[in-house]
Amino acid sequence: MSFSPALAAYRAATSVVGAFAGLWLGARADKGKEDKARLGERFGRYIRDRPAGTLIWLHAASVGESGVALGLIEAMSVRDPSLSFLLSTGTRTSADLVARRALPRVTHIYAPLDRGSVVRRFLDHWRPDLGVFVESEIWPNLILAAEARRVPLALVNARMSPNSLQRWRDWPKAGARLLRAFAFVSAADTRTSAALTEVRGESVPALGNLKLAAPALRVDANTRAALAQEIGARPFWLAASTHLGEDEIALAAHALIRAESPDALLVIAPRHPERGAAIATRADNAPRRSKAEPIGHAPVYIADTLGELGLFYDLAPTALVAGSLRPDLKGHNPIEPAKLDAAIVSGPHVESFQDLFDALTAAGGVTTVNDAASIANAVTRLWSDEAARSAQIAAARGVIAHGVEAFDATVTQLIALLPQGADVRPAHATA
Repeated sequence: MSFSPALAAYRAATSVVGAFAGLWLGARADKGKEDKARLGERFGRYIRDRPAGTLIWLHAASVGESGVALGLIEAMSVRDPSLSFLLSTGTRTSADLVARRALPRVTHIYAPLDRGSVVRRFLDHWRPDLGVFVESEIWPNLILAAEARRVPLALVNARMSPNSLQRWRDWPKAGARLLRAFAFVSAADTRTSAALTEVRGESVPALGNLKLAAPALRVDANTRAALAQEIGARPFWLAASTHLGEDEIALAAHALIRAESPDALLVIAPRHPERGAAIATRADNAPRRSKAEPIGHAPVYIADTLGELGLFYDLAPTALVAGSLRPDLKGHNPIEPAKLDAAIVSGPHVESFQDLFDALTAAGGVTTVNDAASIANAVTRLWSDEAARSAQIAAARGVIAHGVEAFDATVTQLIALLPQGADVRPAHATA
């Protein structure tokens, strides 16, 4: 197996740096960023056995990618109920998502470190029949080792920022070598498709963003009913997935809104729930959901819990999709509120989801804002003009409909990569 100088250097570097990975992961675990009880999985050590039969391995970085992976798993299971799945992810929040969904025949593990010895243990243990990488998680050692064992590989919904795409162009030989290890590559948008086609030297289709077809975030009906009763008839809006610096903008916007609607409620759902206490302090000791504190007549409520964003999107008539008010954040997924009929308000910095926002903007499915005053104006307009709000929601729904075809086409391609029949299955697959 030949490697470009860049890949050879990467393999050597990961071999050396990997020796210190235990210290690094231990420090992360002490901060709550790793699951201390499952650190062994990062090193390719597992307490669960490989399931019998055909095993499809999917790898996803975090929550958004995991949602796509779980959707693919559900769709492939419908086509062949005998399939088993291994889902590797990189974050605790994604592990929580997989646990909550609790799909049958799915084993979750934390992704192995991209070090040669770890990758070998991973492949020795699980022996996957197909490997599917979702979006932008490219781990050279893992990919090349799987290819060497003749595991068919797919890269689906590839979606990369301009900076990431430029790095591929800066290392064309390494990029081409890695992309050609995949039997199937599809892009979420035309920009990524064009760049990967250039690097790979083979066509990479832009099937469309699979997140458009992902199922809506889960909403518990009983919890929703209780929260709706608590909010009552108060006009309220949601600031979703906020980061440091955006909470202050949302609070300033809410002060303007309350000048017109004194009983208005703002729900802030921080991207990182551990910031809840600090936000509550900034908002005059606002009640926090993680502490089971009642909303009462408070003007601000902090939704600092995991797995409940769908609940608030479903209740909110209008939602600010944050991560878009600072240029370094580059936006969050607008499809989540669109699926639950929350009228979308967003800042201008949405590079990570540019194609989705371009489509939404062209269809009239989003209101773009850039400061507290424009947020306040957008929220009050969407509250007061039901026809405009309904039209915006319908436009966003229309954009979502285009993702279903991309999803179905991807599932068909993945099923086609599987070995057909016991006689042609590779030796690494367990009978």
